[in-house]
Amino acid sequence: MNWGNWDKWRQSAKNTAWCLFGCSLGDLGTIAWLGGEDAILPTWAVMSLAMFNGILLSVLLETFVLLRQMAFTHALRTALGMSMISMLAMEVAMNLVDFLWTGGAILIWEVLPWTLLAGFVAAWPYNYWRLEKTGHCCHG
Repeated sequence: MNWGNWDKWRQSAKNTAWCLFGCSLGDLGTIAWLGGEDAILPTWAVMSLAMFNGILLSVLLETFVLLRQMAFTHALRTALGMSMISMLAMEVAMNLVDFLWTGGAILIWEVLPWTLLAGFVAAWPYNYWRLEKTGHCCHG
C-alpha cells in the first residue's frame, strides 16, 4: 500500500467531495425539515433518518453519474457497493459533530463548515485506500 501517491490523494479528494455533496444534501435537508429546537421526534430518530436520507441520496446521485458508463442495474449495484463504508463514516462524523456542538439535531451556520469538514476527513482516507487498492471509490 502506497500512501504517498499525490495524484490518488487528489482524485480521492474529488471523489470524497462528490460523496459529501450527496450525503450532506440528504442529511442536512432532513435535519432542517425534522430537527431544530422544537423537533417533534427525538434527536436519535432525526439523526437516524438524516443518515438514511444522506446515504440514499448519495447512492442515487452516484447511480445517476454511473449511468453514463453502464446500465441502470449495474450502476445501482456499483453505487451501493463502492462507497457504503465511506458514506457511513461520513454520516456518523457529520452527525456526531452536529450533536456534540449543538446538543441535538439542529442546523447552525457556524457549525456547518465543521460538520462538513468532519464528514470529509472521516471518509477521505478510506476513499484513498479504496482507490489505491481497486482503482475506484465513490466516483471514478
